[in-house]
Amino acid sequence: MLLQSNLMKSGGLVLGVILLIASACASVVLGYTQTSWQTAIAAFKGFDGSNEHIIIQNVRLPRALVAAVVGASLAVAGALMQALTKNPLASPGVFGINAGAGFFVVIAVSVFGVTSLQAFTWISFAGAAAAAFTVYFAGSFGREGLTPMKLTLAGAAMAALFSSLTQGFLVSNEAALDQVLFWLAGSVQGRKLELLYSVLPYTAAAFFICVFLASKINLLMMGEDVAKGLGQKTGTVKLVTAAVIILLAGGAVAIAGPVGFVGIVIPHIARYLVGNDHRWILPYCAVLGAVLLLIADIGARFAAMPEEVPVGVMTALVGTPFFIYIARRGFQK
Repeated sequence: MLLQSNLMKSGGLVLGVILLIASACASVVLGYTQTSWQTAIAAFKGFDGSNEHIIIQNVRLPRALVAAVVGASLAVAGALMQALTKNPLASPGVFGINAGAGFFVVIAVSVFGVTSLQAFTWISFAGAAAAAFTVYFAGSFGREGLTPMKLTLAGAAMAALFSSLTQGFLVSNEAALDQVLFWLAGSVQGRKLELLYSVLPYTAAAFFICVFLASKINLLMMGEDVAKGLGQKTGTVKLVTAAVIILLAGGAVAIAGPVGFVGIVIPHIARYLVGNDHRWILPYCAVLGAVLLLIADIGARFAAMPEEVPVGVMTALVGTPFFIYIARRGFQK
């Protein structure tokens, strides 16, 4: 039975990878400028400098790669947060991590005039870390200590605070407003490979750590006392998990801005498909998160043709009803 179950999960993951490849190919072909599969293939096999070939190579391919990396990062970060906090509503967006990273980037642009891609990466990491630790300590106050409800409320409060501060700085600086407004809504439009390259080493390192972290998280989910009794250093596991979350969420915000709801929706879908084993949940989240953001980005191109809407709007349309459903189910329990 166990072998059969693992084979089914492996088969599902392979199907997910096939869907991911198909979504990435569709992202390269579909858009306002009409192109075909033949044109896309010709752009890579025999680049001729035409407008269609330039768009495919310099706009759509980077956009597809960025969407895949950001979607995978946010989904895995959400799964780790839900496991670490035992809160089904935990995600980088709900807990204010995205808002904190975005606020730090806006401050860097509007106050200090920062334009370096590498600087954006580190500033985003710093903002994500500041928001995460603030939410953790705020949710720990009181006699009851850290609870899922207090974490959710602290996260929502910090997200609102960072968002308000961000808007306040942008109102006083119109130049910065023009520069970061579309980014703040969450978008992969116009993102170049250079921006992805600046974040990719940290994101890749975080995914690599997840390979070794998954089994330890499974043990931690059995209860802290049980994990300690089996020899696990729970404090170290939590600290490493938090660092991975910051790298994934901060890197995603540095590239695409605060894209919401991916970190809520995908972990629940992954658990529905493969159960509670994080050795399967995390790879499923990476694949399905990438697929979701690729499909959302394709939809964003056609939702208001000839203009585009930010991909964060599309993920909100999917994620908001799902968030309400999860919240209602949690409160009923």
